[in-house]
Amino acid sequence: MNTTDKIKKFLVLGILFLLPITAYIFFASGVNNFGRLPILTHSVSEIYQFKTLNGSQIVLQDRITVLGFFGKDVRSSHANAFNLGHKIYKKNYKFDDFQFVILMPEGTEDDVKLLKIKLAEIEDPQNWNFVYGADEAIQNVFNSLQTNYSLDANLSTPYVFIIDKDRNLRGRDDDEDEGILYGFDARNYSEINNKMGDDIKVILAEYRLALKKYNSKREI
Repeated sequence: MNTTDKIKKFLVLGILFLLPITAYIFFASGVNNFGRLPILTHSVSEIYQFKTLNGSQIVLQDRITVLGFFGKDVRSSHANAFNLGHKIYKKNYKFDDFQFVILMPEGTEDDVKLLKIKLAEIEDPQNWNFVYGADEAIQNVFNSLQTNYSLDANLSTPYVFIIDKDRNLRGRDDDEDEGILYGFDARNYSEINNKMGDDIKVILAEYRLALKKYNSKREI
């Protein structure tokens, strides 16, 4: 057997060996890892009516946001906040334009201060943004998500939502458990760690790729 035939033989064997492994990795990783995270609702309301404790303005536009509603009974949301802090925030808070925004009713400021002290034990809470507004304003933003969830009497929900830079709600339209998955249940450690963790990776990768393409075009 000459050298050319040997090379061809090794190439064929290499392809036959690698092809099943590549296919397995593709299907095991999930469809979301290789495409855009679906848009479920367009144009979520901006949050101009809300202010931070020091009176500054936080916006959703041009930021990748994890949006939450902790309500008037802040202590009841501590466990949810810790799940998010450990499994989502800690891994991603240094990504440019990534933020957590929690819409809070006015009058909860002191309770939130205590919560932020606890969150600081997990990671620097610089991108945890608690903003305060009227009850009606909170309900209006929540309604603009157009989900199948609702706020309770304290203006709270355990679900958190991924909002993209154009203020669109991102989620899953073919979830194996829910069908359409608008938000992620922060009470469920496994759901936050697996489903939400995966979807955050997808949307951050999407914007990294878009930025890379933009920079490449500028260099041409």
